[in-house]
Amino acid sequence: MDALKHGTDALFIMLGAVMVLAMHAGFAFLELGTVRKKNQVNALVKILVDFAVSTIAYFFVGYSIAYGVSFFGSAEVLTQRNGYELVKFFFLLTFAAAIPAIISGGIAERARFHPQLLATALVVGVVYPFFEGIAWNQHFGIQAWLNSTFGANFHDFAGSIVVHAVGGWIALPAVLLLGARRGRYTREGTIAAHPPSSIPFLALGAWILTVGWFGFNVMSAQTMEQMNGLVAVNSLMAMVGGTLAAFLAGKNDPGYVHNGPLAGLVAVCAGSNVMHPLGALITGVIAGLIFVWAFALTQNKWKIDDVLGVWPLHGLCGAWGGLAAGIFGLQALGGMGGVSFMSQLIGTGLGISIALVGGFLIYGALKVTVGIRLDPEQEFNGADLSIHNVSATPERETYW
Repeated sequence: MDALKHGTDALFIMLGAVMVLAMHAGFAFLELGTVRKKNQVNALVKILVDFAVSTIAYFFVGYSIAYGVSFFGSAEVLTQRNGYELVKFFFLLTFAAAIPAIISGGIAERARFHPQLLATALVVGVVYPFFEGIAWNQHFGIQAWLNSTFGANFHDFAGSIVVHAVGGWIALPAVLLLGARRGRYTREGTIAAHPPSSIPFLALGAWILTVGWFGFNVMSAQTMEQMNGLVAVNSLMAMVGGTLAAFLAGKNDPGYVHNGPLAGLVAVCAGSNVMHPLGALITGVIAGLIFVWAFALTQNKWKIDDVLGVWPLHGLCGAWGGLAAGIFGLQALGGMGGVSFMSQLIGTGLGISIALVGGFLIYGALKVTVGIRLDPEQEFNGADLSIHNVSATPERETYW
């Protein structure tokens, strides 16, 4: 029976890893559909190569920082429990690799390729696992202190803060240090539109992410014994809440509509195993409204050229999700209990702080030393021709 249980758990988490791996295709097509045609190839290549670099960084460095597990010692760790620890690494790697995939959308169309790969290695190898170890592996006694002081640990079941908020808040300094795309904002203060190149591809990316998210959330239980259908239903309710809120607030704009479900799913990750479905629905509705409001604010008022709106979507909606777990997870509001709003507030603030400091240090150092932005001619020609020597459309296909 033990062998069956271990094999079932290994299969369960492996299926989750495959579903989250498939989400990276969603990141790729969401970015491909949003950027201009001259940057579509770059979007596809970037996501795939970033994932490969993330795997190496997390395998050799990051996983050990977060969990103290090394794959270079006894062979027992490779075979115990039907290789469960190895498959668990695969599953958690797909979470870690989402960080550079998130950042990629914010810095699209003007970032240099190789410096971004170096940033990916540093983010996934050091910054992300540093906070991951605090939130999910009791590092530095912070969770124990929160529990003793406020009666509950910081609760982030599937990564509203650990993955999404950290990714979004690392992306913010990267976007600020890069600056806006040339021609996006004029000296006179007018805004030049850069409309999405392909709504169908944008929608395809959003759908792939949405479907994969049920593996992202449900399989965060990590064992069959801990699996709970409540997580699936809460994910569903938050998804539709975010969709409808973005549809109404965004006035039928398809970009908002297809990011709405993602906003809801980002926000529900943290509390998806403790909320009542009605709480999850409200969480998703508020997240959809946050995204529409914050995207328009950053793009039009603050003139922050965050191409895919990753700071509003992942940074702000992720932060809201961390707080929402401490609200709608309370028994008084129909939740399962075992959460504290103060623990959620402090844990969320800590994750944001680590992400901001890490983002400014990494991208600031790269900007000063090797540079992080394409030169004006390369940006005008597009990242596809400038970096990859090929375009996405046959009528512009050129080899150098």
